[in-house]
Amino acid sequence: MDKMKLTYEAMLGLAAEFALDEAILTFRTRQLNAAIDTALAEGDEDTFYRLAKQLHELKG
Repeated sequence: MDKMKLTYEAMLGLAAEFALDEAILTFRTRQLNAAIDTALAEGDEDTFYRLAKQLHELKG
């Protein structure tokens, strides 16, 4: 029974880690999209390309 509990706890830990990773990815993606929109609105080509590259690498 203890082995089953340890397995269950390990699975819960992995699920929590996965959920946290997804939340961080979503947050960073939204941040970058907002900054890209701002760069486009301001006509800041260098910042746009830098942020677009970061977004591409993040989704890589």
